[in-house]
Amino acid sequence: MSTASQHPHIRRIGVMGGTFDPIHYGHLVAAEEAYFSLGLAEVLFVPTGTPPHKDRGQVSAAEDRYTMTLLATVDNPHFKISRLEIDREGTSHTVDTLREMRHWYAPGSVVFYFITGLDAVLDILNWKEPEEIAAFSKIVAVSRPGYNPHRLEDLPSTIRRSVIPLEIPLLAISSTEIRRRVNLGRSIRYLAPWPVEHYIYKKALYHRKDGW
Repeated sequence: MSTASQHPHIRRIGVMGGTFDPIHYGHLVAAEEAYFSLGLAEVLFVPTGTPPHKDRGQVSAAEDRYTMTLLATVDNPHFKISRLEIDREGTSHTVDTLREMRHWYAPGSVVFYFITGLDAVLDILNWKEPEEIAAFSKIVAVSRPGYNPHRLEDLPSTIRRSVIPLEIPLLAISSTEIRRRVNLGRSIRYLAPWPVEHYIYKKALYHRKDGW
């Protein structure tokens, strides 16, 4: 039984980080499933400011990504959004975000559930201070097509014991594919919420000569 289960007054806060370039239904389905399955009080979306593993020239402006995330989540009362990483200088690292968020609440009053894709969890040893991430939060590994959850057993025990596998309807939607389709002039209807689609076209995002 988890600590949160033993102490009902402890709030379970979902934290969903990502570049969100753009945010799409796959992200929203994962957040909603985590909310209900894990009994979360809310899910906090944290758009990455400066991603550590991506070429800055291939990432849309932080304000555009923040606005799209806001448009996608505004109609869900248990979805919140934070500018923490966007407003913080330097490269964005999950461990720094969780470390800072711990000071937003009284000691011992919350348990964080960091929600990310299974593929990202399998790569977590390449992240900054992965064992600290596991110490600061439960790590929700959302299943995605083509990844075997049994590979989680290969992670060090200090990390593996904090991981919670979560299966969702396998929506084969990716931000990369959405950017590619926009660049090629193909439809992205039903891949992302309509306000996000409208924003992409209004701001002429992803129309690049080099493509993706």
